[in-house]
Formats: sequence, C-alpha cells, structure tokens
Amino acid sequence: MVTDTRSTTEVVPTTPAATGVHPRRRRRRGAARWFVLAAAVVVALAMLAPFVIMVLNAVKSPADYAQNGPLSLPGSLYLDGIVTFWQRVDFPVKLWNSFFIAGVVAVLGCLISLLNAYAIGIGKVRGRLWIVMLFLLANMLPQEALIYPLFDMARQVGLTNSQWSVIIIFTVVQSAFGTYLLASVLGTFPPALLEAAALDGAGRWRILWQVVYPIVRPTLGVLMIFFFIWTWNEFFIPLVMLTTNDTQTIPIALASLQGDRMMDAPTTNAGALISLLPALIFFLLFQRTLTRGVTAGAVK
Repeated sequence: MVTDTRSTTEVVPTTPAATGVHPRRRRRRGAARWFVLAAAVVVALAMLAPFVIMVLNAVKSPADYAQNGPLSLPGSLYLDGIVTFWQRVDFPVKLWNSFFIAGVVAVLGCLISLLNAYAIGIGKVRGRLWIVMLFLLANMLPQEALIYPLFDMARQVGLTNSQWSVIIIFTVVQSAFGTYLLASVLGTFPPALLEAAALDGAGRWRILWQVVYPIVRPTLGVLMIFFFIWTWNEFFIPLVMLTTNDTQTIPIALASLQGDRMMDAPTTNAGALISLLPALIFFLLFQRTLTRGVTAGAVK
C-alpha cells in the first residue's frame, strides 16, 4: 500500500477578520498617534520658547535690544552682560550659598521625613491620621503669614542674617511634605517583613535602616531632588532673612539687577541664564534617580 506523503499544512488566511484588526481602525489609530505626537511637539516648543528668548537676549547688546526688540536675532555675540552680572553680584559666592543651603535642606529634610514617617506609618502612633493632616496643613500656609514670627524667632536666638535660619525654616517646611508622602507609603508597608525582622532579633533602628530604608530609597531620592530644586528657587524668605551680600542666594542676586526706574534687560537675561545652568546640570545628573524613583512603585 502506498502512503501519500504530500504536505497537509493548512494555510491560515490573513484577512482582516482573521487578524482581528480592521484596516480602517488601524488607520484611525495611526492618525491618533500622529496627532498626539504633533500636540506633544507643540507643547514642547511652547515650553522651550521662553528659554530660547532668554538665550538670545543674554548675548545681545543693549543697543541691539533697544533697536530690534527681544524677539530678534542678535547682530553680534555680546558677552559683556554675562561678565557684568558675574562681577556685580559676586556670583561664585552666591552660587556657593545656594548650593550650601539647598544641599543641607535636601539631606536634613529627607532624614527628618524618614524618621517621622517611620514613627507615624509603621510605629502606629495614636491619632496618626490627624498628625498627617497637620503636616499637610503646614504646607498650605503662605510664607507671607509666617515671615514675621519666623524673623522674630531668628532674631531672638541670634540667627539674624544667618544661613542657618533659612536652612532650619526650609528643613521644617520640606520635611512636612516629605512626612506626609512617606507616611502614606509606609502605611501600606508589608507587616510580614517587619515580623520576620523582629523574629530575627532586629531592633527598631536596625529594621529602619536595613529593611525599611532600602525599600523607600527610590522615593527618598525623588524627595531629595525636589527639596533641592524647591529650596534653590526660594526667594521671599531668603530675601527677608539674609541681608548682606556674603549670605544671599542667586534668586536675590537676580532681583538686585532691577532698579527703581530702569532695568538692563541683556544683563538680567544673562544672569538668569547663568543662574539656571547649575540647577539644570543638577537635574540632568540625577535624572536617572528621578526616573527610577517615579517608576519604582509601578513594578512589584
């Protein structure tokens, strides 16, 4: 008997009904994606427009600015505005003051936030919901309502015109938000990990630094970046607390360029450009830390 050895492979049709995606629907999806991409490009250009205008005016001479306006291209490269700002405000001193204040506030704010959230979220303090609400309310108070009592307390303890007065104030302010955020995170911490660590003989401090801290470290990294940038950009409280040039920060130096009757626009734009670069470099260096912290809770 002869057996038929011909292939019996069945050919699967590739019709729209078989694939499950209609061509018209596929075209609609493609058009929607292009529309979203175009909208994102427009939004990005709108956000970059002020930065581009600032760069153009930073390298433009005052005569060119007065004659052609802020939206024109510079006729020649003019760097005297950058040199004038650098020398007038003693920029290296202001840069160090801003880095020192923002860096210390970022570290201390994260540390205090972690300790507070550990006691509230895991320690199960009585009335912890009201305590968290109190921390949230503290972030809503305007600085104008707090400036007089803060200035008076700084004067009484001898911290007038001291950078530590600004550091203490912003450490408390930033840690209030950090406590609110971390307490919500630690409130859902797996109890099994804590019980296993306690059975192994770990105390509270060991549980904090060897069990809790490694898990919330990405969130702390995000908080540290935010605390640094928020403190770097603060203006009102440092303006009141710091009264001499050797203690003031970069935002105050920028405000000093504006006079009562006139303003040197190219020098102001040059100062804004120089002042923006350190914070931008800091953000780019820690961009990966920020991305990891934001996406840390997305994957279990």
